[in-house]
Amino acid sequence: MPDDRQQFLFGPPPARPRREHAAVGPAVAPPELAEIASRIPPTVRLGTSSWSFPGWAGIVYDRDASASRLARDGLAAYARHPLLRTVGIDRTYYAPISAEVYRGYALAVPETFRFLAKACSDCTSPASRDGSANPKFLDAAWAGDAVVAPFVEGLGAKAGPLVFQFPPLGEVAGEPERFAERLERFLAALPRGPMYAVEVRDRAVLGPGYAAALAETGAAHCLSVHPRMPDVATQVAASGRPRAEGPLVVRWMLHVGLSYDGARVRYAPFSRLVDEDFATRRALAAAIRARAAAGFESFVVANNKAEGSAPLTVFALAAAVAK
Repeated sequence: MPDDRQQFLFGPPPARPRREHAAVGPAVAPPELAEIASRIPPTVRLGTSSWSFPGWAGIVYDRDASASRLARDGLAAYARHPLLRTVGIDRTYYAPISAEVYRGYALAVPETFRFLAKACSDCTSPASRDGSANPKFLDAAWAGDAVVAPFVEGLGAKAGPLVFQFPPLGEVAGEPERFAERLERFLAALPRGPMYAVEVRDRAVLGPGYAAALAETGAAHCLSVHPRMPDVATQVAASGRPRAEGPLVVRWMLHVGLSYDGARVRYAPFSRLVDEDFATRRALAAAIRARAAAGFESFVVANNKAEGSAPLTVFALAAAVAK
């Protein structure tokens, strides 16, 4: 456990005003972070899995604000930080959103900013919410209309990866080759154009069939840093692209040995690094540098439950990449 006094990687946060009705603005980035940002290639896009956390005052935001206010007004301030070049849209996992809502996000950020969005779980979960068989599971026609179309129309050039996150698949994971065949048919039938990525929560799914499905359709494997999954190097090899081919997509989600609820209790209010994962940081930095050298983009979003504070995880990762 680190010394509680060492709450920030690059010095203490600046004093922040407490004007309740003033617009939320960006925190002043320390000179060290601005210098690191200047050495990170523009193809490297680091960010967090969401943006509405009051504990980030003084780190990302210049003042205290409620979670609801940050959800509504914080994105524009978030996107002005020199190292925060992408962000995850997580709400789309629970229900599709309209092109109009996506467009509102796009209007809040600079032209160089990109979004990583999660596809609705209706097309990635074998079971419906009531436990019955889900008729929309791997239904490309439904996904194309309800998920892909508004994503493309609303975000336009600011669209980054669209991630199809599969929850633990139960019996489906017990037949990895059959799942790979269905996955390939699904991906091949989606509209062409967007960058698609696949995230799984079952080690058994990672195999030759899975790698072939991604290779045939041009989709990326989304590296999931999560206790259910093997380490970064193993996932890179299993994705069928060990030689830094194609874009890198990463979601750094949860620290080993913790549940999401346990991590929330341990890390709240998400204002400092508590359990630093140096091995993952080094592995991701190496993978990012390799993709950049090969001319491919990297999209990495971190969760507060990974080390304690998602933006501080991003800043530490950026420093490792810049080395």
